[in-house]
This record gives sequence, structure tokens and C-alpha cells, in this order.
Amino acid sequence: MNAKQIRSAFLEFFRSKGHEIVPSAPMVIKNDPTLMFNNSGMAPFKDIFLGNAPIKYPRIADTQKCLRVSGKHNDLEDVGKDTYHHTMFEMLGNWSFGDYFKKEAISWAWELLTDVYKIDKEKLYVTVFEGSEADGVPFDQEAYDTWKQFLPEERILRGNKKDNFWEMGEIGPCGPCSEIHADLRSESEKKKISGKDLVNNDHPQVIEIWNNVFMEFERKADGSLVKLPKQHVDTGMGFERLCMVLQGKTSNYDTDVFTPIIYKIEELSGHVYGRDQKSDIAIRVIADHLRAVGIAIADGQLPSNTGAGYVIRRILRRAIRYGYSFLGMKKPFMNILVEELDGTLGDTFTEIRAQRDFITKVILEEENSFLRTLEMGLHRLKEITSNLKGKEIPGTQVFELYDTFGFPADLTRLIASEQGLRVDEKGFEEDLKAQKERSKAAGKITAGDWIELMSIPKVEFVGYDETITYAKISKYRKVNQKGKDVFQIVLDKTPFYAESGGQVGDKGYLQSPNEKIFIKDTLKENELIVHIADQLPENPEASFTAHIDEKARMLTMNNHSATHLLHAALRKILGTHVEQRGSLVNADYLRFDFSHHSKVSDAELGKIEHLVNEKIRENIALDEKRNVPFKEATSHGAMALFGEKYGEFVRVITFDKNYSVELCGGCHVQATGHIGFFKIISEGSVAAGVRRIEAITADKAEEYVNTELGLLEQIKDIVKNTKDPLKGIESILDENEQLKKELDQFKSAQSKQIKAELKIRIKNMNGINILFEKVDLDNEAIKNIAYELRGELNDLYLVLGNIQGDKAGLTVMLSDSLVAKGMNAKNIINDLAKEIQGGGGGQPFFATAGGKNPAGMKNALEKAHSFIS
Repeated sequence: MNAKQIRSAFLEFFRSKGHEIVPSAPMVIKNDPTLMFNNSGMAPFKDIFLGNAPIKYPRIADTQKCLRVSGKHNDLEDVGKDTYHHTMFEMLGNWSFGDYFKKEAISWAWELLTDVYKIDKEKLYVTVFEGSEADGVPFDQEAYDTWKQFLPEERILRGNKKDNFWEMGEIGPCGPCSEIHADLRSESEKKKISGKDLVNNDHPQVIEIWNNVFMEFERKADGSLVKLPKQHVDTGMGFERLCMVLQGKTSNYDTDVFTPIIYKIEELSGHVYGRDQKSDIAIRVIADHLRAVGIAIADGQLPSNTGAGYVIRRILRRAIRYGYSFLGMKKPFMNILVEELDGTLGDTFTEIRAQRDFITKVILEEENSFLRTLEMGLHRLKEITSNLKGKEIPGTQVFELYDTFGFPADLTRLIASEQGLRVDEKGFEEDLKAQKERSKAAGKITAGDWIELMSIPKVEFVGYDETITYAKISKYRKVNQKGKDVFQIVLDKTPFYAESGGQVGDKGYLQSPNEKIFIKDTLKENELIVHIADQLPENPEASFTAHIDEKARMLTMNNHSATHLLHAALRKILGTHVEQRGSLVNADYLRFDFSHHSKVSDAELGKIEHLVNEKIRENIALDEKRNVPFKEATSHGAMALFGEKYGEFVRVITFDKNYSVELCGGCHVQATGHIGFFKIISEGSVAAGVRRIEAITADKAEEYVNTELGLLEQIKDIVKNTKDPLKGIESILDENEQLKKELDQFKSAQSKQIKAELKIRIKNMNGINILFEKVDLDNEAIKNIAYELRGELNDLYLVLGNIQGDKAGLTVMLSDSLVAKGMNAKNIINDLAKEIQGGGGGQPFFATAGGKNPAGMKNALEKAHSFIS
């Protein structure tokens, strides 16, 4: 079976068992502060497990795009070194939400593996939880007895808490799990040692392929376990590993999941996979990382210097440097591989095919940027080694190269060894560890248990229709982040919009008869609306009126509706290739990122701004439709954004069905006239193929225009031409240009005169023509004189000083003949600069310095003699 058939067989099998087949959620997560990426098949269903979302389908199956770059075996720097761990992977999974449990899950797993996939039963081992006395959880007898129907007891192994008790995190749903392992070794190897002794012992041919998790408990903040009201099943089977088993391979990278990509890497690099360990690792790294980066970009996450974007940039740069270091690929190559990515995954994850050109452009731009960075790193490494005392490069400098320039430590080691040097490994590892600990501490969030006051099926959001509502607190908890305690409050009903879709969360307050609690932000944790406050009400069980900041909401709505008008205008003026790539909407301004291949010209910006304001003046009424089936909405032309997770039912926002129709959960004006006025204040690039427009509306736009008009009036006064200030400015510029020419002519004549005077003062000392003088010229004029004298005189040693304001400057020039005898302008300038309390640099024949002590100029010029005495 090929990969596509294997994936299809899994989904069809569980469809036949009454499961709803759902699409993969985006790999990049938008509304979960605890995760940047979906790192397991269950992550998209956290809300159901936590009780924050209703159970729509009691049985679900899918293939989920996942990303892992930390944890056991999944540290980014280790991926590629073995043949079965990855950054991006597909997780095939089936779930039961309060429906079937252990017997069905185990029986169906066995049926699929042995009857449908025809895996040899003799190759399979399973594990069950041995129990934990500390947690009060007994041996999993039910799972054991179910497995006994299919396997002899010697193939049913008992696993400890580390391997066979799955937990979502430090707190939350958890339970025992039962793993299925496959022994892929040859018969001769099996005779040497039993497979049961290699299960969960990191053997590359005795691997876990499927994990069945039985969610029975909830872990509380104090470490205790309580029974969940409903029992769930969460299973995950690594697609890449399954393909390895079914295709009779000993490496995931030998399956048709990866081989088309690997063949292309071989073609581009000239290296053949399977002949050299170092190049094999490089090829695996590139093949793996291409999938992670390509899918992330398709899901809306561009490489950047922060958050999830930083992770994607790190992955991409690691692939580039492996190609650079071990395959000799000095030119961009990752972008060329996107075609193979589309070929292997484009049918399943159609967002890759739809955005193939965009993904290619983004990766190409990143490659060009990083290759320039590598060159800078090479230059810095050359500086380090040339000034090195001894044979060891300090760990702090190796880390500087890695952290500042993205320069790989392994490349530093390679270059060092070629020069007979070594790297201070201990120092580097200490700096690296310290950085990781700082990063971990900065993002660490400690949350207490939820204190539940009243059970509700779901928070009722009334903010589309109300700005004030009566509410009660459903639950709350204390959270500590970066050493500061805040409270998270969940209401039964709320007008507060939670930050999502680019729109910031509402602020406001909760009012009771006795007190006012200020809400400083509103966030969405998956599907839970969480209000952030610095303090908790004295009586959390009281009744409250929840008030949002109405003025801020109105200004935010102006900007949000304006982004819709802007998006439509961009598509009409620039073309339908324009698609939203990100946005920020708050009370002050709007920011809109979009796909476009070049800078938007001033003329185009003018047309775009005019069209948006035209639609504002038309006062188009909002047409809002709620709970529209997703397929119906998109079939009628509503724009869905790549990387967004949409439910089965969506909200459609329309401002003229022939102009702007979008899927959106944000807050909008009732008619476009409320926006007042729209003004673009900037346009620029944020990534390859992505432009950004920033704009303002309403009060801010009015303030901006009035400020600009006020500035124009001041200019009119200055240029003394109220009718045509532009002509007045041009006249001043022409006059300035003429004065500049006259000044340059004067400076040139002055320089010639000073040069002639300096030439007379040159003395010969021990066969060297010396000139040590202070001159009243700027740095550029001094440089010109120095070069001219160097061309006219042999054996020249020149030191000129100047003072401009409270700054002192020094220039040293040497003839090549003196450099050949060992004199060095750079060394001389560094010594002389001490006298003026400054520093400098340059080349062996020419160097300059600046300092903050003009009084030291005399000493510096006198000291110049010491280099020839």
C-alpha cells in the first residue's frame, strides 16, 4: 500500500465504525496560551476533554498535522539523527467522547492492524498500565483481559507511569494508556534477543506505532486525581511509522512519504542517500524540516523573530545550514523542494497546493536572508580565530555566533578543526542551557485549579447585541505569569469580546452593589472566554452587571469593519491574488497584512484609499448572518482565511454582497458611515510576498489630517508663499544646492591650500617621511588629503588630527613599503586613540579613530613619534 492508500484505509475503517471524519485542524494554534502548535492528535479536542465545548459527535476520526520541537527524542537539534523521529508528523486518530471505551478501542485497533493492514500478528507487542500506588490507580485489568483475546500473555507487557499513563499537562484530563509496538527486526536478530526486552528501549526497529489513551481522571493542581464524569478514548497512530511497517522498510525516510523529496535533494546536491552518515543526516533533516516549514506557512504562520514564527525560522535555518555544511549547497534550495512537498501532501492538505507559489516565495526570501547571515557569521568567526590566544575558541563566542548570527555550532567545530583549533564545548553548553532556562522561565505560567461556582454547558456571548448584561461568575482561578498573580474569571454570560481573529479583547468592569472589579483584558482559551482581573470580588457568588468600555469597542469596530472594506479594495485594485495574511484591530489603528508580490505604489494606495472612503460614504448597512453552514457560506462567495479553524457553522459579515463578504467572528459597525473617514498611514514589506498596510479611522484619522494641515500652514509661513508652498520649497532647495556647490568649491580650495602647507612640513626621519599635525578640516577632507599624499610620496607615515565641537578625530596613513616592514595603521590608531579617550579601526595602511577628549590631541600627536624611534 502506498501512503495515500494507508491514510484512506484508516479513515474509511473508522467511518464504517460510526465515526465522523473531520479535517485536520491547522498545525498552528491561535487561541491557546499553553500551546503554539498542535503537538498531538488530541490537542484540537482539548475543549471537549476539559468540558468547555459540547460533544457534537461522540465518535470522531481524522489525520492531524502535528509539530514537536521539544521533549524526549523531539529536541529540534536531534531530529534527523535517527530514522523515525520528526518535527512535523501526521497523527491518525480515533476518539470516543463519553461513548465506547477500552474493549471497543482495543478490538478495533487489532482488527485494523491485522485484518485490514495484514500486519503479521507475531510482530506485535502491547503494553498496559501496571498501576500506581502513589496515585491510587490499580493495574489496568480491563485492558489486559481484552488484549488476552488476541495475544498470548507474554506479548502483553506491563508499563510504568512514565510510559503508560498519559497526561495532558501538569493539570487536566489523564488516564492509563495501552501502546502497540511492532518488532521489525530480521528473524536472526529476533533469536538473539526477545522483542519484549526492546519495547520502549529506543530500538530503531522495535517501535511504538499506536497509543490508546483511556481518559478516566483529572489531575488537580495539588497532584491528586479525581474521576471524570465521562470516560473518553483518545488514540494516536504515527502515520509515518505505520507506512514504514506496511511498506516493509526499516526507516520512515525510506517510505514514499519522504522518498520523492529525498530524490530531489539528491538531484540538487549531487549526494546519494545511504552512502555517508553525515550527508544522510543532512538529507533527513532537510526532508523533515521542509514539511514542517511548508505546512506552517500554509497555515498562516510566517517565519519571524518571536513566538511560533521564531520556531519556524529556526527549523528552516537548521535545514539550510545542514545543506550548506554537509551537502555543499551554497545557494537557495529549500524553495525548489516545495513542488515535491505539494506532490506528497497536496492532495490531503489542499491548503499546500492552493498556496504553493506563496510558500515558495517566503522560503526563498528566508533562504537568501539566512545565507547572507551565514556569510556574516563566517566573517565574525574569522575575526575570532585571528585574534585567538591559544588553541580553543571560548564557549561564549561559539554561543555568540549561534545566538546572534544563527551560525551553527557544528559548522564552527568543523572550521575550527580545519585550522587545528578546538571549541570550548562546556562553556557553549552552559550558555545554551542558560538561554533555554531563561526562555522557559519567561513563558512559564502556573495556574491553580478552577474553583467552580456553577456548572454551565457553555459561556453565552451576547457582545454582538449588548454592551452591558447581568452575569454571574461560573468559575475562576489564580494564575501566576512572570511572577505576577492575576485572576481568570469565567462568566455564565458576557458582552466582553475575547481576543481572536486579529481583534483585541474588550476591557471594562464587573459591577456589584458593593464593588467594581476592573477587567483589563479578555482572552480566549480554546473556546472558553476568560476575563483577566488583578483582583477577585469579595463575594464571587454575587450577581454582577458586566460593562465593556463602549467607546473603545466602537473605535475598534470602526477599524475592524474598515479592514473588510480595505481587503475588498485591495482585491479590486491589485487583483484577486490578494489574500489576508494577518491583522490587528484595536481602538487606535488597524494593521492588515496581505499577499502581494511588490510594493504598492503611491498611485495604487491613492485608489485603494479612495475606494474605501467611497464605500464609507455610501453608508452600506451591515448584513450579518449567524450560524450559517460553512459549506453554504463559502459556496456563496464568503472568503475563508487559510490557517483559521472554522466550525461547522460560521458567521458571515457582508457589506454589499457584490463588494465584501467574509467569514468573521469579530465586532462590526451597523453601517459603514459610522467609520467616518479612512486614512492609510504606512505601507511596507513584512516578509517575502507579504505587504502590510497600517491605517486609521474616525477620530484618529481626523486628528491626523488636522495635524498634517497644520504642518502645511507652518510650511506656508516659512516659505512665504501661501498660494504655492511647493514652488517656495523648490526655490529654497535650488538656493541651498547652489550654496552647497559654492561651499564645496571653498572647501576644495581650502584643502588644496592646507595640503600644500602640510607637504612643506613633512620631515624625513630615518628614511621615513613623517607628518604629525592638527588641521581644521572635516574627516572626509582629511581622508582625501591622506590618500593624495600617499600617492605622491614614498615611505609616508602620516598622522592628522582634528577637533569638531567636543569630539576629537585621528587619521593614520602608511605607505605600502612601511606596512611591508611591519608597521600597522590599525595598531597605531588603537594606541593613539587612548589619548583622546576613544577607539577606532581600519586596515594595516589606513585607520581612523574618534574620541571624547579633544584635550588629549597634543599627546596623541607626540606619541606618534614612538612608533619610529
